[in-house]
Amino acid sequence: MGHKIGLMHLRVLTAQDLRAALDMPTAIDAMRIAFGQLSSGAATIPVRTGLKAGPVTLLTMPGALADPPALGAKLVSVAVENRDEGLPAVHAVVVLLDPRTGAPMALMDGEWLTALRTGAGSGLATELLALPEASTLAVIGAGAQARSQIEAVRAVRPIREIRIHSRTRASAEALALELRGVDVRLTDTAAVAVEGAQVVVTATDASLPVIPGGVAPGTHINAVGGYRPDMQEIPSSITGRARVVVDQLEGALAEAGDVIIPISEGVLTRADLVELGAVMNGDSPGRITTEEVTLFKSVGNAAQDLAVARVALDRAVERGLGTVVEG
Repeated sequence: MGHKIGLMHLRVLTAQDLRAALDMPTAIDAMRIAFGQLSSGAATIPVRTGLKAGPVTLLTMPGALADPPALGAKLVSVAVENRDEGLPAVHAVVVLLDPRTGAPMALMDGEWLTALRTGAGSGLATELLALPEASTLAVIGAGAQARSQIEAVRAVRPIREIRIHSRTRASAEALALELRGVDVRLTDTAAVAVEGAQVVVTATDASLPVIPGGVAPGTHINAVGGYRPDMQEIPSSITGRARVVVDQLEGALAEAGDVIIPISEGVLTRADLVELGAVMNGDSPGRITTEEVTLFKSVGNAAQDLAVARVALDRAVERGLGTVVEG
């Protein structure tokens, strides 16, 4: 990953380039690096900062990984009003810098990379926490995140049935048509979807809980939609009795309503929270009993972006992917 000082050599990677460079198993392996370093202290990952500028919110997510070294940031813009004009509400780019010189090395499509790494984070959590024989997956939400979540869970568990519930029937139908090699069932309610499911994914932008207040013993839940303190996908009645694993303690306590709200209600404490990296590193137990409900709450962090972006850049260089800008 060398770089000549004073000469710009920037590789631009589109979503198509990234698809050619990465697959889900590779991304899940990158998450082992990301979460392992995050919990061991080998990563420097500040909580994201937000700037409101008219209708646009700009989120800045810088970070650094130690080994292999990676330095950079993700910029995310959120403009909810775009949906009224048929435009994407979220745009993102990831920038990698040379860890030695600070020179820009790569500029990547951040939207596709975010969906991939968020799915891969849940894939790692599912591998570490879900029952080994889990074969039924319930998915609440049918957007881009739902797709990567499904791909990740299927990469680590023998899923034979997928149940999908979405507020918009058309989006659920479109997602169902994309899935191969598995039985797919659309449900009219979330309650029907999660009944008896061994893995549950919530990938919505809801502010109020999207699943009922109880799930079957042994269920594993990946809650990835809520990213603000006022957004709660999972009822406190579930969170309060679950084994709660988060991607990053600092980030979850600052941003995750699924953690903040139950704590404010007195059914959960900070001491109950465990980082995914601590489970992976063997510093904390994951699932303790087969009857236990486990919950992975993710708000996302730059360690994930950097780990997967570094692998993407290495593979892009090897395979000649992307467009190189010299100057």
